[in-house]
Amino acid sequence: MPIMLQSALSSNMFMISQLVYSRFPENILVRIFGTWTPYQGTSQMIASGGLAYYMSPPHSITEALLDPIHTVVYITFMLTACALLSKTWIEVSGSSARDVAKQLKDQNMVMAGHRDASMYKELKRVIPTAAAFGGAVLGAVSVFADLIGAIGSGTGILLCTTIIYQYWEMFVKENMENSGEALAF
Repeated sequence: MPIMLQSALSSNMFMISQLVYSRFPENILVRIFGTWTPYQGTSQMIASGGLAYYMSPPHSITEALLDPIHTVVYITFMLTACALLSKTWIEVSGSSARDVAKQLKDQNMVMAGHRDASMYKELKRVIPTAAAFGGAVLGAVSVFADLIGAIGSGTGILLCTTIIYQYWEMFVKENMENSGEALAF
């Protein structure tokens, strides 16, 4: 989910920046937000300056090495945005430390060596850290795919893989329900 939220955030920022730039290309605030130029003789516009440029991935490893500031800012933006959005997502999705502690208590489950209050404190220490780390790792995978020039974007590849895996899980679950045993591969 954090990679989808980050992708939506970036896409909306790019769209707004491109629309405003096409209308007011000489405005200094608009130019800070992003400048846009056609990509190598095509009608596709790419960010060539401003915040939009630094939020967009380098188009190749060569471009990343030739403009290290852009690369570092892009990687930092991706990892930070994915980590923060992951931490935010667990709070709103019902996976926060409070929610997990309540679920464990409702199921009469305990953590060895912890009471109810200390279990919540331990979960509060572990869950946000794990979520932020997981979000940063997903961001790193997406950045890596963008930098090696994967067909499509790194985000698109992650989304495609996640969707295919979910369909595989549904297929296996339905097959187990129908036949009473797991597939052997």
